[in-house]
Amino acid sequence: MSFSSEVKAELTRAEPKKKCCALAECYGLLLYCNTFTAREIRVITASEELSEALPRLFRRAFGLDFDTLPEGGCAGKRSFLMTDPDKVAEVFRAFGTEAGDTLALHINLGVLENDCCRAAFVRGAFLAGGSITDPGKGYHLELATSHMSVSRELYSVLLELGFSPREARRGRSFVTYFKQSEAIADFLTCIGAPVAAMELMAAKVEKDMRNVINRKVNCDTANADKTVAAAQQQLAAIRRLEEEPGLGSLPEGLQQAALLRIANPEASLADLAQLSVPSVTKSCLSHRLKKLVELAERGASED
Repeated sequence: MSFSSEVKAELTRAEPKKKCCALAECYGLLLYCNTFTAREIRVITASEELSEALPRLFRRAFGLDFDTLPEGGCAGKRSFLMTDPDKVAEVFRAFGTEAGDTLALHINLGVLENDCCRAAFVRGAFLAGGSITDPGKGYHLELATSHMSVSRELYSVLLELGFSPREARRGRSFVTYFKQSEAIADFLTCIGAPVAAMELMAAKVEKDMRNVINRKVNCDTANADKTVAAAQQQLAAIRRLEEEPGLGSLPEGLQQAALLRIANPEASLADLAQLSVPSVTKSCLSHRLKKLVELAERGASED
C-alpha cells in the first residue's frame, strides 16, 4: 500500500460525528470527484476503505443511497453512481444550489462556517482528488480538480485554516499543493490523519540525520585525503633534502620534524606534535614541515 493510500485509509476511520461535518466532507469529496453534475454523480476510487465508508457517509449527510454500487469483492477501482434526478437535486440543494441552475461549480462558503466543517471539507477533497508522496522520497501533497473556481476557493478555505499553499495548472487540472514537510504534517493533522503526520516527521528526522552523517563522513574523508596528500609532499621534500644538503645540515627543530615524519608517514600534525621532544604545538610543527618543503623546492629551483 502506498503512503497516499495509507493516509486515505486513516482518514476514512475518522468518520464525522456531526451532520454538518458529514455534509462538508461530502461537499469536498463531490467537488473533487470524477463527476458532479445535474445529470449524475459518480465517485470512482481505488481505496477499499473509502469504498466501505462512502455509502455510510452519504446516508449520514443526505439520508440517500447510491443508485449503483460496485460489486462486492471487486478489486481495482470501484464506481459509485447516482443518477436519480430527485436524489441529485436533493444533494445540490443541501449545498444551497439548484442542480439545473448550476453552470460552473463553486464552493458555497456558507456551508463551511466553522473550522471543523472546513477541515472536513478539505478531508473530503483530499479523499477524492488528493495525493501525497512517500516522505522517504520527498515532500509533496496536492489536491487536483478540473474546476478552476473550486480550486481558487479551496485556496481561500485553506488560508482561513492557517495554511499557505501554492497553486499550479497541470493540463486540464488545477492543483493546490504543499512542498514543505512541516506544512504537510500540519495539514494531515488538521484533516484527521495524525498518525500519517507523525510518520512523515519521523521520516524527515531520519533523513536529516542521514544527511548529517553523510556530510560528516564526506568531510572526514576529505580531511583525511588532505592529510595524506600533505604528508606525501612532506616526505618527498625530506627525501630531496637527505640527498642534498643532508638532514644533518638542518637546524635541530627541522631535523626532528623530518625524522618524525619519516617514522610516522600517516600521522596527523596533532599526533606528530605530541611525539615531539620537547613537545611543540601543532602550529609550530606545521611551520617546520612547511619550511622543509620550501627548502626542498628552493634547492630544486637552484638546480
